[in-house]
Amino acid sequence: MGWVGKTLDRFIGEIAPMIGSKRMLARRAMGLAMNYDAAARGRRTEGWKAPATDADAAAFGSRERLRQLSRDMVRNRPYAARAREVVVSNVVGTGIVPSVVHGDAAKQAKIWAVLREHLLTPALDARGELDLYAQQEVVIGTVFTDGEVLARRRIRRGKYARDLPLGFQIELLECDYLDTTITSWGANEVIEGVEYSPIGDIEAYHLFREHPGAARMRGAPLISERVSWRDILHIRRLDRPGQLRGVPWLAPVMLTMGDLSDYQEAEILKQKMAALLAGVVTYDKDDAGAEDVKKLRGLSKLEPGAVVAAPQGAQVSWTTPPRVEGYPEFVRENLGAVSMGIGITRESLTGDLSGVNFSSGRMGRMEMDRNVERWQRLVIGQFCAGVERWVREAWRLQQVLPAEEFALAHTAPRRPLIDPNDEIDAMVKAVEAGVNSRQNVQRTLGLDPEQIRRERAEDQNKDTEANLAPVAVQGLPSAREARAKANIQEKQA
Repeated sequence: MGWVGKTLDRFIGEIAPMIGSKRMLARRAMGLAMNYDAAARGRRTEGWKAPATDADAAAFGSRERLRQLSRDMVRNRPYAARAREVVVSNVVGTGIVPSVVHGDAAKQAKIWAVLREHLLTPALDARGELDLYAQQEVVIGTVFTDGEVLARRRIRRGKYARDLPLGFQIELLECDYLDTTITSWGANEVIEGVEYSPIGDIEAYHLFREHPGAARMRGAPLISERVSWRDILHIRRLDRPGQLRGVPWLAPVMLTMGDLSDYQEAEILKQKMAALLAGVVTYDKDDAGAEDVKKLRGLSKLEPGAVVAAPQGAQVSWTTPPRVEGYPEFVRENLGAVSMGIGITRESLTGDLSGVNFSSGRMGRMEMDRNVERWQRLVIGQFCAGVERWVREAWRLQQVLPAEEFALAHTAPRRPLIDPNDEIDAMVKAVEAGVNSRQNVQRTLGLDPEQIRRERAEDQNKDTEANLAPVAVQGLPSAREARAKANIQEKQA
């Protein structure tokens, strides 16, 4: 700080001590911040944006634009569509399977018979098209593309129940249904269609009766209605404390994917130009004439092996098409950045397994599997748990069977094993050593322990009725021991 600044600080301190004190504190804070190069303001950090906004304010006003861009990328950019399919197939797969948890096996079977008819059939869908597994697929796909999705409970009574096992259906809604024009409801604040209580809890959602961008418009103005939070499931990924709204998962990589797509289009045009070979005929102006120009027609119909005579005095020079270099390396690095930004592996995004061995493939899968498990908890905790709450409420109100307290457990789809022999052997050893439970291992493989227990009991009863010897399960050697024993026997032979 120069003598001018010191003189100014001394002058302000004499006239206004409080202001002078604030200037000194601010100057010290700035000095501490300058110890970090990233906090400095200069040429290297020019253009960096660091607004002091909370999680929801960061996307306020631009959330709709982000959704539209993300949807367009999924429609028209192959790698965006592929990334969405990778996330959906790994998180949901064939479906996150619900199962009834109850102490009485007979009552458990009766409860599950009712729930199966409602949850695992299109009766669950308000449009009569999707069962629970298909809805899970739409939910995680929409969360990926739009950042969030709404599931609305539709109560069905009387003739609208249509012989439903339980008196409710689920309607999946895009967040375009949120009425962003409402700013308050009594003492509650409404932000982007979501109504918050004075303590910050979500109390209701203000939803349009039709999609604002629907092709089938009834001509009437859009009218929104207030829907209690009890009838809405708001599924989204929460990345920051206090975050209540979601953003598309492609948001961090949109620019990279757009630039990559533009680069690919330019390279395709360049390849087309490289495939063109043109000949330029030049001649002295004294030798040029109409008859000579007519003789050039043969050059325009060059074919392999053709011999064409050029006019007298003419010289033919061939163009040099551009060469395409560095294309694979550039695309590979950019696709690696895109896959990392989304949270999947480059191999799963591109389908390119060249240069991948067992160790590298397993390491990449392990990292991706952790992300998949987190996303599965998102679907189970926000969607499946909400559906369970609606099921229990409908069960108590309708008294389908004598009131029974039960819970639902959810099993994620099985994770494909890279080396089944060694991995299953390791699971068996973990159970035998007491560091894992058999039920947890079964759920890891995407299996329902209760179903396995029932089927094993059925197998045992049927074998007994057929006078078949029981299959020895306990004491079976592990796969590794069996292979070792086979090797020893082979050597001895």
